[in-house]
Amino acid sequence: MKRVIYLLFFVVLFSSSCNTAVKEKKEKPNILFLLADDLGYGELGIYGQEVIQTPVLDGLAQNGMRFTDFYAGTSVCSPSRAILMTGKHAGHSTIRGNSGVFDDIWKRVPLRKDEITIGEMMQEAGYQTAFIGKWHLDNPNDVSTWARSRGFDYAVQEQWASRFGGREFDKRIHWINNLNDSMFYDQEKYDCIDVFRTNFALEYLDKKGKDQPFFLFMSYRIPHAHERYIRNKELYADKGWEETERRHAARITLLDEQVGRLLNRLDEMGELDNTVVFFTSDNGAHSEGKHDHLFFESTGGLKGYKRDLYEGGIRTPLICYWENKIEAGAKSNHIGAFYDFMPTLADIAGIETPAQSDGISILPELMGKEQPQHEYLYWELQLDGWNRIMPNGGFRQAVRLGKWKGVRYGINSPTEIYNLEEDINETVNLAGQNPGIVVKINKLFEEATIETPGFPYGGVIQDYRPAEKYGLEKDNL
Repeated sequence: MKRVIYLLFFVVLFSSSCNTAVKEKKEKPNILFLLADDLGYGELGIYGQEVIQTPVLDGLAQNGMRFTDFYAGTSVCSPSRAILMTGKHAGHSTIRGNSGVFDDIWKRVPLRKDEITIGEMMQEAGYQTAFIGKWHLDNPNDVSTWARSRGFDYAVQEQWASRFGGREFDKRIHWINNLNDSMFYDQEKYDCIDVFRTNFALEYLDKKGKDQPFFLFMSYRIPHAHERYIRNKELYADKGWEETERRHAARITLLDEQVGRLLNRLDEMGELDNTVVFFTSDNGAHSEGKHDHLFFESTGGLKGYKRDLYEGGIRTPLICYWENKIEAGAKSNHIGAFYDFMPTLADIAGIETPAQSDGISILPELMGKEQPQHEYLYWELQLDGWNRIMPNGGFRQAVRLGKWKGVRYGINSPTEIYNLEEDINETVNLAGQNPGIVVKINKLFEEATIETPGFPYGGVIQDYRPAEKYGLEKDNL
């Protein structure tokens, strides 16, 4: 009898422990990460846009927190996304440009296998993970470098063509979990590619497990210039704009609608109140495909645009929402960057941040608590590659040190200094009046970067002409 009572007690205790474990899993918040492609600092209504309509994202900010001084990893997609995925700043990241040079051939550079991604980190934290959209951190011919193999249980990604031999891919094919039976994006059926992608996200939410929190990373394509075709012909048709500009504005409003579809579905499922939402962009506004970044004041009046390390190229919108956790309508001037997302997500998940990260969690700021500050922020970028030839390999560096911003285009060029508190548009170079600040920033330029294969320090590759060698066209960038 005593043995039976003991066994019954053990069963009850075990059952209680299991229920507690499931409850703890469910109590961890879901995380929805929304990344736009080339969306400028001034292209949302909540950030001052007066023409392009973005009611969903404006409402998200009005019910959450809007950051004014937050920055992308750098000013072009691949390296900026690598920084977000690994928590390393631009001087430590494996990827420093959209292409690197190996054996005299320019090619895409994947993340290293020994670098932990935020997907892998969240898997270890007990999250079911999903990635949908533009990955751009892989070798097209090696599926072990694709999103599905780098920490995402479910992955839908487009695959760009392999440029120099090997497999060739149609950019409209979306590979589902690396399988060949993937889906073709029929642009005649959808207003834009992000409607197609959001359909995958809604299906994922319907089918995901119920006993684990989810981490869903939506990597949108809007408003990137290469998404030229949209089926919608009505949005802003009454404005009399050039068609290029009408499509640009329409794409952003269509993106806003897709965010609304996701939030509505989460609300219907009863999951929105336990979901942390982040919305940001991979770099500043573009001026490509005949779109003029000045037409809608896409940078919010900031100097520079995509590929520049002036504010217009790297300062990005950041909206954070967490019902009953983040104060509605809050505005933060905390100075942060993409490499802060890894420690922030780790903090939310209740785990240790991987040692590789250079970031600082912004969760205290979101919760209205005392927020640790960066000593400085660092950016660099190599623009040479494929068909672009620039002085010093197009190597650029920037540092933000409190109110001071230093910019240097080429290691042999003079450093420019701006006081962002008084001159956010970087119009007056104060280097001559502040030699001490120049010395400090030049020292950071040297100390913050380490060498990495494929991206020579200083960006100098003598007499190299990849465009002439391979006859590549501009649209391949």
